[in-house]
Amino acid sequence: MAESWATLGVDLHLEPAGAGGLRRGLTDALRDAVRTGRLAPGTRLPSSRTLADDLGIARNTVAEAYADLVAEGWLTARQGSGTRVAERAVVPPSGPARQPRVPARPTHNLVPGTPDLAAFPRAEWARAARRALTAAPNEALGYGDPRGRVELRTALAGYLARVRGVRADPDNLVVTAGFSHALRVLGQVLRARGVRSVAVESYGLDVYWGLLQTAGLATPALPWDELGTDTRALGTEGAVLLTPAHQFPMGMPLHHDRRAAVVDWARRNDSLVLEDDYDGEFRYDRQPVGALQGLDPDRVVYLGTASKSLAPGIRLGWMVLPPALAEEVIGAKGHADTVGVLEQLTLAEFLASGAYDRQVRSARLRYRRRRDALTAAVAERAPGVHVTGIAAGLHAVLRLPPGTEPSVIQAAAWQGLALHGLSFHRHPEARAEHVDALVVGYGTPPDSAWSAALEALCRALP
Repeated sequence: MAESWATLGVDLHLEPAGAGGLRRGLTDALRDAVRTGRLAPGTRLPSSRTLADDLGIARNTVAEAYADLVAEGWLTARQGSGTRVAERAVVPPSGPARQPRVPARPTHNLVPGTPDLAAFPRAEWARAARRALTAAPNEALGYGDPRGRVELRTALAGYLARVRGVRADPDNLVVTAGFSHALRVLGQVLRARGVRSVAVESYGLDVYWGLLQTAGLATPALPWDELGTDTRALGTEGAVLLTPAHQFPMGMPLHHDRRAAVVDWARRNDSLVLEDDYDGEFRYDRQPVGALQGLDPDRVVYLGTASKSLAPGIRLGWMVLPPALAEEVIGAKGHADTVGVLEQLTLAEFLASGAYDRQVRSARLRYRRRRDALTAAVAERAPGVHVTGIAAGLHAVLRLPPGTEPSVIQAAAWQGLALHGLSFHRHPEARAEHVDALVVGYGTPPDSAWSAALEALCRALP
């Protein structure tokens, strides 16, 4: 029986064509694939027998085409290594080369929202992945439950109850591909329920307001004062999106009176609170503020991710849903958006083994040292700048003299810094006094670059 293309050899897509016969058509097609870079230098080609079987032509035709291209220098053929694309074979296109303009990259990134990616626990994660994959049943590799793997939902329910005071039933917990994915699904569900507006904070991320607006929801901004978001201003909105443990980016927790007020509002108006607990585990002055969801699990949707504690690239988040909302959310999410099962099983193992707790505690200590270095350096080098929002999280707010925010942002760019001013995070409808400030993310730079980043920041401050 002839060897089948479906089981043996190396696949190669070619369409020999032309008036000069099969040999010339094959030679031209191979030459063109190499010239244009579709076959990169060093690429191993199928044997003459395999390619002949795949194309349904004589083996000698392929062998002769290969020989022609070896003679021309497009291919190389060595005993034991097969036929390969020659290293010098790719010729750049004719005509003047037009180089795209690439903007200069900043030397240091102080934009909030990302942890120190160099500190990701690669070895521990790899061990957890191996253990999880070894123990996983075969059915785990199928399409599975749209809520996510039961191993992860169970591990998360226990962890969130222990660490954040969340009342979580694994049946009402849904795994997502990060916070944006969760908000997209929730926006769809809220709109289908007849909700027309979701109140938001005066400061936040425009990408999240945009996701809600894309779902057809208005995003009116709540007032802001020295106690944080004023939830007493809530009216007929169907939901509110809040960051109660560490209001972003201002850095303060939602006042306890207003925490109670927003839950009472949700009960009276049959509305929902969407709680974004984006960095609730990173509190430095005392035990972290507990999740708002613990006050009323029937009215609060708890949202969290591993983006700050591990890395955003693993794309793992979760929703703890009120029982009355769970079926609608699961239906809207569906099977098409199920998160990769291997990442889910690995995080479940990471949680169960205690590795996640160790990672968070280690990161908390590292970020606290950076925060302390930041506050000390600013106090010494720029005494007119007041550092706030430092009790928790991975960023601080640096209050500037009035009217100086634009010039300081420009000075920071000259120092090779990427960072945001507070105005970048201000809602277009914000009902709050304008404040000149910088939002400095101290989590992103690796340890080796932190001192240089801090020095550059101090040079930019007034």
